[in-house]
Amino acid sequence: MPVFSYLAYPKQGAKQELLNDLTALDHCEATPADNQNILILITDTPDEETEKALQKKLKELKTLESLGMTFGHVDV
Repeated sequence: MPVFSYLAYPKQGAKQELLNDLTALDHCEATPADNQNILILITDTPDEETEKALQKKLKELKTLESLGMTFGHVDV
């Protein structure tokens, strides 16, 4: 069960839009940082196939500038 955490950087002026986009995705929990223009994203998918599909959706988000992984765990 892959669990990953990220710092999600929105495009200029799109923090709330990105939060909406991320929370609309299955297997995602997003929280805005209090003191920065970033979001904290936690993903928890049931298997590798679902994780790959989620990664593809994340790459397609137009409100996302970049995504930096802070932690990853795959239960084997």
